[in-house]
Amino acid sequence: MPMVTIQVTREGSTPDRKSVTAAEKAALIKGVSQLLLDVLNKPLDATFVVIEEVEMENWGVGGLPVEAYRKLKAQ
Repeated sequence: MPMVTIQVTREGSTPDRKSVTAAEKAALIKGVSQLLLDVLNKPLDATFVVIEEVEMENWGVGGLPVEAYRKLKAQ
């Protein structure tokens, strides 16, 4: 029984959007489950997909919190 965890940032693609929509989450679950069926022959009803939304202050890149990294890259 495979279990896949998908982590996405909570910040949206636009300022008024704060998270991934229910429809997008459903599409991710369907797509990942189908991929495991196609590649590893894992049955859909035995595949578990967990989606975690991560707040911006809880992740980083390049050894910096993401906000500091983006400010540095903007200079």
